[in-house]
Amino acid sequence: MAKENQDSLAYGDYYQRDESGEGNEGGERGIIGDIYQGLRGRYQPQQSQQSNVTHEYQPQLYENKPPPSYGSNTGQQSGGLVSSIFDKFQGVVQNLGSEVNERLRDREKHSHTHADAQCTDGAHDNNQHRYGSFAAQREGSDVKWFVDGCGYMWAVSRALEQARESIWILDWWLSPELYLRRPPSRNEQYRLDRMLQAAAQKGVKVNIIIYKEVTQALTRKYLSPTLPKYLHSLLPRSIDPITRTLSGLGVAGVFASLEQMEAQNPLITPPSTVSSSHTKHALEDLHPNISVFRHPDHLPDAQTLESSFLSSLQNLSLTAATVSKLPADTLKSIYGMNNDVILYWAHHEKLCIIDGSTTFMGGLDLCYGRWDTNQHSIADAHPGNLENIVFPGQDFNNARIMDFQDVANWENNKLDRKESSRMGWSDVSISLRGPVVEDLRAHFVERWNFIYNEKYDVRKDVRYSKLTFKQNMVGIVSQQSPTPQNFGRPAQAFGPSSSQPYERPPQQHSGNLPNIPQNSQNQTQSPPMYFPPPPMSDRGIGSLPQDGRHVMEQKVGNLRGVVRERVMEGVQHVQDQYLAGNEHQSRLYGRPQEAGIPCQIVRSCTRWSHGVPTEHSVANAYISIIQNSQHFVYIENQFFITATSESQRPVRNRIGAALVERILRAARAGERYKVIVVMPAIPGFAGDLKDESSLGTRAIMQYQYNSISRGGYSIMEMVAKEGYDPTEYIRFYNLRNYDRINSSASMREAEQKSGVDYEDARREHDDMVDPAGFRAQGGVGDGKSFSTGNNYQRYQQAASRISDRKGLGSGRWDSVSECYMLGGQDIREVPWEDGDLPEMDAFVSEELYIHTKVLIADDRVVICGSANLNDRSQLGDHDSEIAIVVEDPTSIDSYINGQPWRASKFAATLRRQLFRKHLGLLPPQNMEQPNPNFEPIGVPNIYDFGSLEDRVVMDPLSEDFLNLWNGRAKQNTNAFGRIFHPVPHDSVRNWKDYDAFYERFFHEADQEADGKEGTKTPAKYRWGHVVAENFSFGEQGMREVKDLLSTIKGSLVEMPLLFLIEEKDLAKQGLSLNPITEEIYT
Repeated sequence: MAKENQDSLAYGDYYQRDESGEGNEGGERGIIGDIYQGLRGRYQPQQSQQSNVTHEYQPQLYENKPPPSYGSNTGQQSGGLVSSIFDKFQGVVQNLGSEVNERLRDREKHSHTHADAQCTDGAHDNNQHRYGSFAAQREGSDVKWFVDGCGYMWAVSRALEQARESIWILDWWLSPELYLRRPPSRNEQYRLDRMLQAAAQKGVKVNIIIYKEVTQALTRKYLSPTLPKYLHSLLPRSIDPITRTLSGLGVAGVFASLEQMEAQNPLITPPSTVSSSHTKHALEDLHPNISVFRHPDHLPDAQTLESSFLSSLQNLSLTAATVSKLPADTLKSIYGMNNDVILYWAHHEKLCIIDGSTTFMGGLDLCYGRWDTNQHSIADAHPGNLENIVFPGQDFNNARIMDFQDVANWENNKLDRKESSRMGWSDVSISLRGPVVEDLRAHFVERWNFIYNEKYDVRKDVRYSKLTFKQNMVGIVSQQSPTPQNFGRPAQAFGPSSSQPYERPPQQHSGNLPNIPQNSQNQTQSPPMYFPPPPMSDRGIGSLPQDGRHVMEQKVGNLRGVVRERVMEGVQHVQDQYLAGNEHQSRLYGRPQEAGIPCQIVRSCTRWSHGVPTEHSVANAYISIIQNSQHFVYIENQFFITATSESQRPVRNRIGAALVERILRAARAGERYKVIVVMPAIPGFAGDLKDESSLGTRAIMQYQYNSISRGGYSIMEMVAKEGYDPTEYIRFYNLRNYDRINSSASMREAEQKSGVDYEDARREHDDMVDPAGFRAQGGVGDGKSFSTGNNYQRYQQAASRISDRKGLGSGRWDSVSECYMLGGQDIREVPWEDGDLPEMDAFVSEELYIHTKVLIADDRVVICGSANLNDRSQLGDHDSEIAIVVEDPTSIDSYINGQPWRASKFAATLRRQLFRKHLGLLPPQNMEQPNPNFEPIGVPNIYDFGSLEDRVVMDPLSEDFLNLWNGRAKQNTNAFGRIFHPVPHDSVRNWKDYDAFYERFFHEADQEADGKEGTKTPAKYRWGHVVAENFSFGEQGMREVKDLLSTIKGSLVEMPLLFLIEEKDLAKQGLSLNPITEEIYT
């Protein structure tokens, strides 16, 4: 049995089960289930749900109280006439929903979701490439990583400037008014629409595909009330009155739930405010060379609908049995998806290909809310100079307060910068060039021509035409596709994997790749840019956080001079590369591949999205790489929804099963093995978690908790059932940060001298960086002329005359985000002068939203792309996705678990960069001082190998690193919890705790931030602000707050696995969650 764990994580929310393995509570999601359970509860006592396993590993959670005991379960007993009626009512309705849903799910089987490990015959593309991908692995490519949007978007702007022939973009959302370089006032030519217009005017053909969002609910427009009435009319006349009544109510309930769900906007489905129509027309109006496709079309015409739905239902009696016999197209139509109707799923890829060569892909869309620096400043008030504003208009966004609104008028933004913070955005994308781009070109051309044939061919518009493309087969590696292991077995049956480790382990290089002449055939290359080496700064131990200081003192001792010398050598080497050209470029297009990185494209797509049989090679790659990992897996993803068995339906992807199998294999062999997962604490959607409008958010959270640590079949529970402490093998973390809004005496002075409120002047600034001349006449204008309002001019003139005020007036302290990064000022030494608000009210905090989609195994292999870790991204027949598997043969010296290890350069540097950012071991990023990591492919990533900070994160399995990582996460969590009372939080075990910890301080705060008038007593504190009553009054209280803030280093915090653990159902079964609609949230 595993040792007793003293950590504050929790797992093991088991449910008492009958012999069939089903939970004893019974029932399905839906209004019928709610009513039934409410009445049935009067006759049947509640039973505890807490796990004995939790008590065994974490006795401190019970505070010396014994674990709960379980009462006997005698099945679904009814209590009297009322209970009997609702038994029958529930049976009819839930059987109807379940039968429909089961039929839909079972039509296509995926090798990673079923025990037979075989895809449905005829439904999938049975190619022989590795992972079942449409693309083979190719050698000879170059790949470069970008952590966060600042450097990435700068690189995209550089590539767009150099475009000569074509620009192809595939995005979930694209914002024409997005600035690729900041601040906007000094980079107006780098707004995306202006760059695309400039390219088009040079003769570059621009082709863009964006997701067409749902703007009109299918259920409201076509299905209800016509179809429910028709279905009910098909009941046999001989049926008894009770069954007839209950059936009618049941059908009405199913469709009412669909209506309710659409009325609230499905939370993963993009809201209508995305406005793909605005994107299309704003760009196409600029120049005839710009063509924009929107896809898919969600609604058929009325005649198609009548034929598809009604004719197929003729002469059928409506019972649970007969529903299962309905034609599959009819079932899919009821669900909201067939070949012509795609209500729920989205195009989710992020891809940009320039001149068929330089390519960008990953997690970052070219849209609002994505640009960010490594320190993730969330305050953007600049009282001394409005031209320092970084996030104009809608780009200043906090999705936890309110989603984007009225994006066609991009300058409209209701968030008050003097009171509200934005939400930081953490993400990863890559740039690449070489043979692997051939497969990305093929993917784009297939998608473009598929949409053209489906929608645009009949229009005969000269703007639109099919793309032609002849794929080059250079660099292809011949190999058979490994079959994922069978994950349909119970945990105790998992055995060692028969698969071998990665097919191409890193080659044993001691240095850089040999000099290889560049080949200019079929591509135009610009000479790499030269950057002078950055000035050396003291990276001494004194600048590091206290909790990590002893680690590096023990590890490096007196090696400071040696380390500095190595860093200088590395800088000189990079400088030599810039002067002499890029040594890492491979020979491309038909020449022997003497160097470069083996890469493979994987994707999720199907007939609705791409016109091809279902492909889920992204999921296959995740499972195979996890299976074959030797020491650790690092996952950073926006979602974590996965299953370990069939018992976790509706979730179907089996990445969770792969993790369980690999962990148990290591545990049984006595091996040290770690899985580290970093994910958002809460989906980035607006609303108080307790509000009814947040049901979808809670549903996602429940699916994630059931994947991680609750429900009886979660990853941690499956490991615990085998007698091992899961926290020894897998841990979960979130990110959070803070900032201070500069609403100081400097702002008050500028407002008083100008007679203008800061926000009024700020809004006119936002209009200035979107010149009226550029928008005039349908978007056609000179792009230069503009006239500013009187408020802006008056404020700016006054601001130029305010005093410096120790940096508060000059802009030095418009943000304090540097204070938790390497070399940043101690927050206790940052000056302040009270303005309209005291300093206590100027501090703000928000979750740092993780949008990354990355897996790194053993510092040797990387998956990076657009795919989330959930069913929507992984199944193939839901959202469309694209990703890349990178296995860099360039090896570097490293350590794993204290032993020497040859790591891959690309994987190791990306993982170390991410770890250092989360731990606050990177210096703040300067948006106006680009370095090599701001450049597109052709200029390699720069990384300070051998620095003290690099050595700290080198070995992810060492005790020193894990103590630092876990210690810092705990320390940050405690500080944020006391100062800001964020939710989720481990101290909140039920809704009563939620009220005490959060609601009594912040209730109505989200409505106030959204500009809505509250109907109750205003909140004590604004959303995300300091809970001042936890501290002393006046200056003493501010010192206490700053003392706590000074302990925060980086943004890493613990995942609150105890949050609402005593609540059986976070989602509160209701109208918009039932067996038909629940799959949307997975």
